[in-house]
Amino acid sequence: MKFPKTYKLKDIAAIIDAKYIGDENYPIEGINEIHRVEAGDIVFVDHPKYYDKALESAATIILINKEVECPEGKVLLISDDPFRDFVKIGQYFLPFEPATKHISDTSEIGEGTFIQPGAFIGNHVKIGKNCLIHANVTINDHAIIGDNVIIRSGTVLGADAFYYKNRPTGFDRLKSVGNVIIEDNVEIGANCTIDRGVSASTIIGEGTIMDNLIQIGHDTIIGKKCLLASQVGIAGCVIVEDEVSIWGQVGITSGVTIGTKAVLLAQAGVSKSLEGGKAYFGTPAEEARSLYKKLATTQLMVKEYKKNK
Repeated sequence: MKFPKTYKLKDIAAIIDAKYIGDENYPIEGINEIHRVEAGDIVFVDHPKYYDKALESAATIILINKEVECPEGKVLLISDDPFRDFVKIGQYFLPFEPATKHISDTSEIGEGTFIQPGAFIGNHVKIGKNCLIHANVTINDHAIIGDNVIIRSGTVLGADAFYYKNRPTGFDRLKSVGNVIIEDNVEIGANCTIDRGVSASTIIGEGTIMDNLIQIGHDTIIGKKCLLASQVGIAGCVIVEDEVSIWGQVGITSGVTIGTKAVLLAQAGVSKSLEGGKAYFGTPAEEARSLYKKLATTQLMVKEYKKNK
């Protein structure tokens, strides 16, 4: 999430009442989660296991719970609870805005777009031309929809990320301040859920077609001209490159990349990044040809064992 203007280190420190290390006038442009950070962003880290990853990331402002050596060209914000203060910064700049109508007055709806009865269009949503939004679709705040998009009934765009911190008192939710972007010529089936980014965008690429009952996690990027069949579940921070086919009930863990023109056969369980241009199935997913050979060999061995028993 980018701030409405560039702030100084001392300004952000004052918002969360934190100490800082570095030039008090150091420019800060926004906040972002570790998978999507860039120069000018704040990233948070609250466990020594991940200190190096945060300090060596593209982020130039590190919100951290211990005074450590500050990398050259960066600054530190010292907090006793970085998770809490990351949420506080996000809510300071983008607090919850209650809806007052089914279609917000702040939304922008393009020429030729039809919105069926019962749909909800949140604050500051932008919808392009010649779209069809079916009944009981929910499009939450700040979503951006391109031209010629079809969204079928019951689908929800922009629910909060499934991102919690386990505390002694219970689970503490990281309140999302990102959004959802649906590019041109996308079709989304009924009862799908596409979560907003934690602090960036969850993106569905141009020309992608989604079946019913699909879950897309926060900050995931689906490429162009992908096909996703029913009951696919994709965790947060996944990159699915262009022209990937994902068949029914495939599950994909967080933080992996699926290469261009890969095919994930039904019920595959993806636990690591996969190269493009190949077909995969099984759990954990393996290249289909290799796994077929293994299965055939196993069957031959079983038959041989039974014959000689």
